[in-house]
Amino acid sequence: MLIAFNKPYGVLCQFTDRSTPPRRTLAEFGLPPDVYAAGRLDHDSEGLLLLTDDGTLAHRLTDPRHKQPKTYWVQVEGEPTDAQLDALRRGVELNDGPTRPAKAQRIDTPTLWPRDPPVRFRKTVPDAWLEIVISEGRNRQVRRMTAAVGLPTLRLVRIAIGPHRLDSLAPGEWRAL
Repeated sequence: MLIAFNKPYGVLCQFTDRSTPPRRTLAEFGLPPDVYAAGRLDHDSEGLLLLTDDGTLAHRLTDPRHKQPKTYWVQVEGEPTDAQLDALRRGVELNDGPTRPAKAQRIDTPTLWPRDPPVRFRKTVPDAWLEIVISEGRNRQVRRMTAAVGLPTLRLVRIAIGPHRLDSLAPGEWRAL
């Protein structure tokens, strides 16, 4: 079984949380029993999360050797320059080593659901949207990549993993693939 889930902002990619006070988890969304996340999506990121009950499939989806491309729409602070986009495309140096080259391009503001809480708007600081495609999955990688080129991430939404797309799923909704 493979499930596409639109993970809302502020939800953990697990079914339990032992912190105090407890944080929101996948348990509140009526997902089928015995599925677990194939990969992760940060607490403060949104979008496509794949869940499965098949360990072999989970490994194939998440193992970097299979290079499943992950596509993100990223709202960044600042006005991206050609040099910044070229740096992302070449790969950037992070504290845990260089990243693989990414596909990176500026996009028009996508039509998305409102985020709760909303991204802080500042009249004096421009922002822009990028589409970034990576084929590896380090901890907070896209956020660290954009920060490394001087474009801090304000909002991050994963829209695809390989051929699997978020499409019209609203936050908190899921469908079997």
